[in-house]
Amino acid sequence: MDNQRHWETIYTEKQPNEVSWTQEIPKLSLQLINNTNLPTSAKIIDVGGGESNLLDHLLELGYQNLSVLDISQNALNRCKQRLGEIGKSIEWIVIDITQFQSSTKYDIWHDRAVFHFLTEPDTISKYKLNMINALSDDGQFILGTFSDRGPKKCSGLEIKQYTEETLAETFSPEFEPIEFQREDHLTPFGTVQNFVFGRFKKKI
Repeated sequence: MDNQRHWETIYTEKQPNEVSWTQEIPKLSLQLINNTNLPTSAKIIDVGGGESNLLDHLLELGYQNLSVLDISQNALNRCKQRLGEIGKSIEWIVIDITQFQSSTKYDIWHDRAVFHFLTEPDTISKYKLNMINALSDDGQFILGTFSDRGPKKCSGLEIKQYTEETLAETFSPEFEPIEFQREDHLTPFGTVQNFVFGRFKKKI
């Protein structure tokens, strides 16, 4: 089964309380976005947003230029339905992140739990290049990925674990790390997954 079919199936058969990544309030993501000190007019793309509640909270905080990208049309349809009228201004993008080409320049690129599914050097390189091209010259990116103390598989797929050091190395020299934080994510099943989050700034 290819990646898109895999995720379309997940978002057809599973509800939010049946998948490990669900967060009622994505506190750390919101904190790191706030830490960018960018205005609410900043252009933000949430990569792999799926049914994430991040958009709900960003809209409540007054952010105006939001895009969400996911490989699954089903995931985005469910998010659209949940948000209803308040989601009308959001740009919805259905594509594999390794194939994403954007004419828009984003100020913030946010990704929680997509990057660690890229386990091969070529897909990691494509992701990095696409992000470089999509970010504005002084743009920032926020990445949350399974740490070296996190799971080794997710949703039946192999993942790649990271530490603060390996994240910095992966995105060097084009990006400068600003801060790192760890998070113990409590899944809907009561298990704990350790994430490492990094906030980086693009070097002009």
